[in-house]
Amino acid sequence: MEEHTKKILFLVELVAKLEKLRAEGKVIVQSHGVFDLIHPGIIKHINLAKSQGDILVVTVIKDRDVRRGPGRPVFSEHQRAENVASLQLVDYVCIVEDETPFQCVKRIKPDVFARGQSYKERDQKIHQRIFDEEKSLYFGKSRIYETEGFSFSSSQIVNNSLNIYPDETKAFLEKLSRKYNFNFIVDKINSLNKLRVLIIGDGIIDEYHYCSPMGKATKSHLVVNKYITHEIFNGGTFAVANHVAGLCDSVTMVTLLGRDDSKEDFIMNNLKPNIKAKFYYRDGAPTIVKKRYINEYLNQKLFEIDYMVDDYINQECEAAIIEFLQKELPQYDLVLVADFGHGLITKKMIKIIERLSRVLAVNTQRNAANEGYNLINKYRAPHFFCLDEPEARLATRDKFSDIEVVIKTLSKMLESQYFIITLGKSGSIGYNASREIVRTPVFSSKVIDTVGAGDAFYSFTAPCFSQGMPLDLVSFIGNVVGAIAVQIVGNKRSVERHEMLEFINTLLK
Repeated sequence: MEEHTKKILFLVELVAKLEKLRAEGKVIVQSHGVFDLIHPGIIKHINLAKSQGDILVVTVIKDRDVRRGPGRPVFSEHQRAENVASLQLVDYVCIVEDETPFQCVKRIKPDVFARGQSYKERDQKIHQRIFDEEKSLYFGKSRIYETEGFSFSSSQIVNNSLNIYPDETKAFLEKLSRKYNFNFIVDKINSLNKLRVLIIGDGIIDEYHYCSPMGKATKSHLVVNKYITHEIFNGGTFAVANHVAGLCDSVTMVTLLGRDDSKEDFIMNNLKPNIKAKFYYRDGAPTIVKKRYINEYLNQKLFEIDYMVDDYINQECEAAIIEFLQKELPQYDLVLVADFGHGLITKKMIKIIERLSRVLAVNTQRNAANEGYNLINKYRAPHFFCLDEPEARLATRDKFSDIEVVIKTLSKMLESQYFIITLGKSGSIGYNASREIVRTPVFSSKVIDTVGAGDAFYSFTAPCFSQGMPLDLVSFIGNVVGAIAVQIVGNKRSVERHEMLEFINTLLK
């Protein structure tokens, strides 16, 4: 083992060692970040951080929690940790999770927390709750010290020196950064927290069952797989609600569970605390479960089994939901419909929703259970809708025309003046009341799972639209969220406001 690698410790080892050093009267200083490129700004930051105490600890964020955009990190977490450990002034290095930012600070409890002065305003903008409302929870009695380091930005170096983006994407981002600065975007995103949002749609439980192929069955033409493990997530409208609840403080969700196997406890335990759930129940049926079986090694989906009853709900249930909607809809600033076509949303409901919603956003999704039957034209006048390209082409019965022709057809079909069509690897294309058509490139460089990415895109763009943000900015935010979502397995977790802002901050440099 090389000498510098001995500085790299697991978090539990580090905490124990620091307790002993603290008992000896040593002053502990912590610096926390990605540390992707060791440039002069990093060196200056390390020097100044060390000057504030006796022991300098550097916590390096794990690869999976780096939210700096496509191509980041350039180097793996182990390479980044070794690079930092090679610096003489650094005493200990630890690779840490950062799904909740600064969580490791609570464990380490440094006397001084050092961060680059140039990041002071950016950090407070991105992690507003942590620095304003929960600072004492994460940083305790630690003194926050702003160094003069990081004057060189790793993101700027990567964006300008490494060929991560094609020329058209670079041109798009350069133009957008001249039009909207980061602080303007943050202020617009922060304004969404005051929205009162009602979400109505089909609740779905997603199960991922991982397996490994063993070989062909001896008596039939099939491959036998060995079960490895499985994960269960809140999907469908549950996932949409979790996304929206990260932006908006007041979220109400109306959805349908099965009376036979409701899974209500699991659902509630995996909803954000600011979501108020209004459940209705279908007799003689379970809550919808979609089980996907996946080759663990290749991360390829092999097949899916859905447990559902997907005909329309009975009249009694329909009447109860309509009664609730008639009373509650006018109180909300935004109504989001997440229509998966599994029998919850009836024609009568649609008429009520369209008549009473102040601002109505709609997403109708195609899937194996409803292919060709759950189209956007079952709605007449949504203020905003979001579809993928096949959904738009099915609705217009136009398989081959240019997508701009499809968009113009959609604008004539529906009394809606603002919508966005997602185009997969080609990004997205949007249309507004001024007949403006805006194309936005894709920002993802790594795709782990596309399931749930469309839900995330819709969940962020609809609130942005409702607050009057311009089309190009709404589309940009949607594509950023989509790029983050495809790096998450299914709906394992929601896209969070802070990681979206981290990504945007990187792209605009």
